[in-house]
This record gives sequence, C-alpha cells and structure tokens, in this order.
Amino acid sequence: MARLRRDTQTTYAEAASLRLKAAWLYYNQGLTQKDVAERLGISRSTVIRLLDEALKRSEVQIWIAEGIDDCVELAVRLEQAFGLDEAVVVPAPKEQDAGSLARAVGLALGQFLSEVISDNTTIGVGWGRTMTASLAGFRPPRRENCKVVSLLGGIVAVHQTNPIDYTWRLASQLGAECYMFLAPLLVDSIATKRALIEDCGLKTIYDLAENLDLAVVSCGDIRPQSTSLSEGFISRETLNELIDAGCVCDTMFNFLDAEGRSVNHPINQRAMAVDLDTLKKAKHIVIASGGAHRAPAIRATIKRIGCNTLITDEAAAREMLRLVG
Repeated sequence: MARLRRDTQTTYAEAASLRLKAAWLYYNQGLTQKDVAERLGISRSTVIRLLDEALKRSEVQIWIAEGIDDCVELAVRLEQAFGLDEAVVVPAPKEQDAGSLARAVGLALGQFLSEVISDNTTIGVGWGRTMTASLAGFRPPRRENCKVVSLLGGIVAVHQTNPIDYTWRLASQLGAECYMFLAPLLVDSIATKRALIEDCGLKTIYDLAENLDLAVVSCGDIRPQSTSLSEGFISRETLNELIDAGCVCDTMFNFLDAEGRSVNHPINQRAMAVDLDTLKKAKHIVIASGGAHRAPAIRATIKRIGCNTLITDEAAAREMLRLVG
C-alpha cells in the first residue's frame, strides 16, 4: 500500500517533531535515509534536509567514542612535546586520501571555531582543503564587531580552494566584516608585490595582520600530490626546484625547510601573502592539518610561527611524536 505524503504546510511543533523522529530513526535506529523516508511518508530529499537542520539546531550532537582514549593520550603527548596550549586529535579516517583527511580534521576545526570566537575578534585565515572543509562544521552564534581577514591572495577563476572565497564564506556565516586580499596568489616580481601593497589598497590587510586575535592556518607537504601542484598554483618544475632546495612545507604559500626556515627560492619573494614573522604575533595561533605525510610540514610550521592549538588526526600525531623521538 502506498504511504500517504505529508501536507507541506506544517506547524512549527509538527516540523520539530518530524525532524526529531527522522533523526532518531537515522542515528539511533540505524535506518537508511530511504527507510526513514518510507517510515515517515516523506521524500528522501526531505529526510536529508531534516537531518541537516537537526544538526544545525544542535538537536543532534555527534561524539566519536571509538579509539577516543588513544586520541586523548596522543593530544596530551603532543601538548608536552611541542609546548602547545591544546591539541585536538581526531581518529584517522579509513581512507587516507586528501579529501577524507580534510573532512575529518576540517570538521573538528569548524567545531572548535564555533566555540571559541567571541565578540570583537579579528581573525586572520589561510587556505587549503582543510580550511574549506571546516565550513561544514562551523555553526557559530552571531557575533558583534568581528573581522575576518584573508592572509593571502587568491586566483581569478572560481575555485574550491580559493583563499578569497573561504574568507568570504567564513565571514558570512559569522556575520563579520570581511577583508579580502584582492590580489593574485603569485606575482611576477618583488616590485609588483610592493606596488600592490603600497599603491593598491592592500596595506590595510597588512596593518590588520599585525594585531590578530586569532590566526587560523593549515599547511601542506611538498610532493607530487601536494595541493599547490594538484590545484595548479605551481608547476612541476617549480615543485622539483623547491624539493631540491630542501622544502618540506607550504604554509600560506611560504615554502619552508624542516626547521621552519624559508627556502632559497624566488617564489617566496613573489607570493602575495602576509609574512610568517608577522603572523606569529597573533594572540592565538591555530594550525589544522592531517595525515602522517604532513607531519614534517606541521612540525616546520610550529617551529616557524609557534602554535597554541593544533588540530590534527592520530596518524599525523604519531608521526610527529616519532620525529621528535
């Protein structure tokens, strides 16, 4: 027998009740979205919308219980080994591909930012897959007098990991003023970079970066699968030159060696990004990145700018601890 569809005009109480029933059946009873739809007499797309709404309203909260003891132990050891105020370690995803790692660490970053951002906060943000993925877990209350500042330039084409796009979306969800770094990610010369900063209105970005309450950055490794290469920001020739120069890390398009020093390559002078020595002045620095292969990059970034809160996964945490013995 065909199940009746619900009338689309429901009261607030009916909508809340339907939302909670869908959430209970899906999360507690283990039904599929299709099964929930059939049980409640609604479409699968409505079930997806109800589940998403329940998460946004905090009617459903998800805890990761399996392996949590190991993650807590790793977090404490990271705090001690690297002098951190706080480490957040999430279980490593089953698939260690870039997308899965970004989603796992990004979700924790979004939840962290939802809790810590307060009124009158100036936030400087970097870029990368992890940063973009954090928006899925970012559910902040509206804050007053906040500023979100992009710390590096973007690209002309619309792109999933465009630094400018991330800044705008984060500021929009927060209800904050947005300061866009309206420049290419890479320019042809130091003279062009100086002219853009001094003559084209970018000095405001650099001035704000001198007094950040919160700096949020990710970092990438330097290898054939690195974000900078795969997303087309640098050429394979440049990648090989950076590797030959001892580069292990890309932090906000600043290329560093294992000890956190800028490598000897002209790209570091042509990148439109706030200098890392300026970034380290921020009152609270958050680094979010995951994957064992990124452990040297995370370590190099900490050496260069310091870190108050590290958000990573257990595979990266174990490798970082191995690197420091």
